[in-house]
Amino acid sequence: MKPVIRNILRCAVYQIKYMDQVPDSAACNEAVNLAIRKGFKNLRGFVNGVLRNIARNIDKIAYPENTEEFLSIKYSMPQWIIRMWVRDYGEEKTKYILEGFYKERATTIRINGNATTKEELIRELTGEGIQVKEHPLLASALLISGYDYLAAIPAFREGKFQVQDAASIMVAEQAGIKEGDYILDVCAAPGGKALHAAQILNGTGMVEARDLTEMKVELIRENISRMGFENIRAVQQDATCFDADSEEKADVLIADLPCSGLGVLAKKTDLKYKMNPETETEVAALQREILDAVCRYVKPEGTLMYSTCTISRTENEENAGWFAEKHPEFDLEWEKQIFPSDITDGFYIAKFIRRDR
Repeated sequence: MKPVIRNILRCAVYQIKYMDQVPDSAACNEAVNLAIRKGFKNLRGFVNGVLRNIARNIDKIAYPENTEEFLSIKYSMPQWIIRMWVRDYGEEKTKYILEGFYKERATTIRINGNATTKEELIRELTGEGIQVKEHPLLASALLISGYDYLAAIPAFREGKFQVQDAASIMVAEQAGIKEGDYILDVCAAPGGKALHAAQILNGTGMVEARDLTEMKVELIRENISRMGFENIRAVQQDATCFDADSEEKADVLIADLPCSGLGVLAKKTDLKYKMNPETETEVAALQREILDAVCRYVKPEGTLMYSTCTISRTENEENAGWFAEKHPEFDLEWEKQIFPSDITDGFYIAKFIRRDR
């Protein structure tokens, strides 16, 4: 079957199955017309016949009885991911995770308390016709919807808020940052956590936001400029390479590392097709390599915040356990696996404290 015909059929079946306002006949006819416009007039009968047969029998199509196969088809998720989650979290939690990806979401924003107050920002955004709700988990965040695009919002251009998921906001909030601290974020782009740290420092201390490529560093710089902070700088640096000049300099080190991204599939659906068990193992190994290098930047009594935007024991709890065993000078003080919902992405955070010599 030609790929374009397969995709036309997929779109039409989706309309038949899920779009109540599109009559089955209209979905079939439009698919036939689209096939003709794409140069496949000879296949119009095939397209029409397949779709009308599906429309007549769609309620008779049975899902597989096997739980993993059923969940894979119902939620359009590769079976290896389903198997992993069922093994690690059980069937009910796996269903909760999968349903979380399909919930309608507003955009989570973090208020820049150095530029405005929550009350002022709510008034300004509602005055622009934007729907605003207070975030149920975080006093520093709001949920917004009903806008065209961010750059059209004056408060965004003026740096009064940063788009940042609630789970990501928790990293700096839980890090115990104090005024005057030196903060090092080793994989910082686009800069949300680093900018949050700079805000908490309240004009004191310094945040160094690093990332691998110049493109990512430039993105951080753009956000620094928009938010108007002066106690933060962006630097190009490979996190896998040990930087002797940074040894034992950081009061707080943020290591939000490259991961499989299985916690953000609501936003980045394609990731589930790019990952497989082998690539996940490779990513977990990269995380260990980076942790091994950057942990040496933490001062005695300093804090290391390890986080990922994934739902994987291999990358999360197992890596945290490996790190604690290999580096006994660090104590695991706190860890949390956050599952996706309508107000947060899937995310993992582990807080380590380096003991004093």
